[in-house]
Amino acid sequence: MSDGYYNFKKTDDICDEVCGQQASRAALTMSRLRCMLREYDIRTCAFLFMVIPLFIFGVYLHGQKITYFLRPLWESPPKPFHEIPHYYHENVTMETLCNLHGWKIRESPRRVFDAVLFSNEIDILALRWNELYPYITQFVLLESNSTFTSLPKPLLFASNRQQFKFMEPRLTYGMIGGRFRKGENPFVEEAYQRVALDQLLRIAGIEDDDLLIMSDVDEIPSAHTINLLRWCDDIPPVIHLQLRNYLYSFEYHVDNKSWRASVHRYKTGETRYAHYRQADIILSDSGWHCSFCFRYISEFIFKMKAYSHTDRVRFSHYLDVKRIQDVICRGADLFDMLPEEYTFKEIIGKMGPIPRSYSGVYLPAYLLNNAEKYKYLLPGKCKRETG
Repeated sequence: MSDGYYNFKKTDDICDEVCGQQASRAALTMSRLRCMLREYDIRTCAFLFMVIPLFIFGVYLHGQKITYFLRPLWESPPKPFHEIPHYYHENVTMETLCNLHGWKIRESPRRVFDAVLFSNEIDILALRWNELYPYITQFVLLESNSTFTSLPKPLLFASNRQQFKFMEPRLTYGMIGGRFRKGENPFVEEAYQRVALDQLLRIAGIEDDDLLIMSDVDEIPSAHTINLLRWCDDIPPVIHLQLRNYLYSFEYHVDNKSWRASVHRYKTGETRYAHYRQADIILSDSGWHCSFCFRYISEFIFKMKAYSHTDRVRFSHYLDVKRIQDVICRGADLFDMLPEEYTFKEIIGKMGPIPRSYSGVYLPAYLLNNAEKYKYLLPGKCKRETG
């Protein structure tokens, strides 16, 4: 009986016998702790000491991915746009096109102003301006000697201005000095430059009911879209443009969800240059957004360090030349991020490299007419020069 009793005796009783009944409370506590640890073998302890640090290191490396993947849990999708069907064919009259959109044709077209903040996208600027040239009254460009992140920047447009000599009669150019405030939120500097662009527009001579295109350089409205809006009456006072979204070149078609570009019927004292949602109406299939579409690797590195989302460069190896070239040719993400979506279905559906597109249909005419010069933007030409 006694053998059986000891086989089933409580652990606390065993510890009391080992450590002594008359021990102090502190000694008794330590004795019990040692007894508890005896229940775990060395391999289990070693496993715990390895797994916990590895888990912490994994969160450090991939915390941003975890945050983006769990985004649907705390952030709801934005209110959907009211999408207007977009009709166009070169053999259809403008009056018919206006009627198809529910608008009437004007006796004469409105004036159009295209205003941009310029950083370093010389080639994309050339595509944009040549696409829009027939229908723009005044091109307005503001350049700063500072990036949004307060890094010094050469005045690249000023040094390449000769390339755009054909546009001089329609160009209003301005330069603004950067404030170089280290540690400041980059969006503050960006807002500061957009306010300066408002002032430059007034210098350019914009008036009430003129059309104003608000978009980044790489958000390129199609020429026929702008021609439609300038000829049609009763268009909305503010209308966003849905653009085909590309990354690195026109080989990697991400989706058709680019929406920040907009066209405004200018109103003195009310219209302010901005780059966020300003209306609920969007015109379908209105152009192209080609993000990070650079000729040189050095231009990729510059933008990664210069634009408002510079916090995405979490590790220095992200700026490695070989890595960037590999990422471009795989259609992967420069910042090793997950898609910025609001549902698990869309996040999972877009994970991994972007599928290649081999279609060269419906691209800017100037690009196709100068294909040899801009071949790096065409399907199958992912290799970049270092610069």
